[in-house]
Amino acid sequence: MTKASALITGASGGIGREIARQLAAAGLTVHVGSRDPERGQRAAGEIGDDARLLVLDVTDGSSIADAAGQIQDLDILVNNAGIMVDGTTATEADADSFRRTYETNVFGVVAVTNAFLPALRRSAHPRIVNVSSGTGSLAWSTGPNPQFPYQTGGTGAAYRSSKTALNAVTVYYAQALAGDGFKVNALAPGLRATNLNARAAASGGDPAEAAAGAVWLATLPDDGPTGQFFSWDGTVVPW
Repeated sequence: MTKASALITGASGGIGREIARQLAAAGLTVHVGSRDPERGQRAAGEIGDDARLLVLDVTDGSSIADAAGQIQDLDILVNNAGIMVDGTTATEADADSFRRTYETNVFGVVAVTNAFLPALRRSAHPRIVNVSSGTGSLAWSTGPNPQFPYQTGGTGAAYRSSKTALNAVTVYYAQALAGDGFKVNALAPGLRATNLNARAAASGGDPAEAAAGAVWLATLPDDGPTGQFFSWDGTVVPW
């Protein structure tokens, strides 16, 4: 019997690597997406025999096409790769910081998802998880935010708005693919010890905790939710 398979973008470190590790531990074959072959291979080696390096730069069309050509069958896609260019307000940011942020956090997700849809359509239980952010919630941005109580004054405008856009894209994919058995959801992972920014790196937040939320969404049963936004603990996040 063929093992189920998953692709995680940005899986050479942080939450992505932990998602890959947990899925491999659950018995899946895991493709460790990484734009840096050396870091990706190191992560795959640490995860074990069920991990495979897949060189993939989500901002490079040729890289995406090459990666998609290597995978014929896929059950799970976790769009985890993301960047934060700066933490400035909209009034302080320049348009280039928005472009660079959206290139990875939004356009990259669309390009990768569409490239791997043929492989996902061959799955009996296709799942897509988009790693978003609680800072992308418009409800939490205009009211109390239990994940980021300090996030005020419109800081991190490029990053936060890119995650808001990603949430919208999640809904549209869920609607377009509902008839094909897909489950497409977004995850708010909370503040984790990653290299996203200095605050995250110093936070002490366990990436494994966030990864468990992604794994839950990646392995939803056929009667599970789709087109929704969840916190790492399984509670619904308001759009």
